[in-house]
Amino acid sequence: MQGNGILVVDDEKEIADLIEIHLASDGYKVFKAAQAQEGIDILNREEIQLVLLDIMMPGMNGLELCRKIREYNNVPVIMLSAKSTDLDKIVGLTSGADDYVTKPFNPLELTARVKSQIRRYQDLNPKKETVISEKSDISLKGLEINRENHQVIVYGEQVHLTPIEFDILYLLASHPGKVFSTDEIFAQVWNTKVYEANNTVMVHIRRLRGKMKEDTRKNKIITTVWGVGYKIEA
Repeated sequence: MQGNGILVVDDEKEIADLIEIHLASDGYKVFKAAQAQEGIDILNREEIQLVLLDIMMPGMNGLELCRKIREYNNVPVIMLSAKSTDLDKIVGLTSGADDYVTKPFNPLELTARVKSQIRRYQDLNPKKETVISEKSDISLKGLEINRENHQVIVYGEQVHLTPIEFDILYLLASHPGKVFSTDEIFAQVWNTKVYEANNTVMVHIRRLRGKMKEDTRKNKIITTVWGVGYKIEA
């Protein structure tokens, strides 16, 4: 675990210091920024494997910063916010975050979520870009997935996904024809029961479809089975 860089972007120094204490005790290297541009500079300069991002900050807020990060980086992002409604969480997830933690939070719970996201990032997001393997783990319906290289090809075009998005797509594609409910997807991908699963999964499916340009295709890769869930046909 030693050497895993975590960036904390939060203008509340007491909270940033508290997070640093708990994560550093688990062997993580913590970088702190009090505003968005400082966070961007650190992210571009250091080897960061996860970002903890406060939403309410002066200047560029956390939602705007998350969208900017997503323009070029798939590093896991966990939002921190005092806002706790389902709508607030949907807005945070739609901006590109992988998880959403409400303040005040239990430091042990936050650490557990950090570990889960970093484990997924290490397993599915290689440090260096590699050439597409000739053999894909999954090849069906215009979709090719290479789990080892965390690479996805949709109708000949490479698509860059976050670890969460990749896990959802791989789950559906590895069980062609099987319909997964939002609760089943949430349980298998997030492996936790923290907030209402339906909205969370729907937001990530929407993001996934957007990256795969599903709205421009007559033959969709991900099929919605209304009232039941989602599937990918063989």
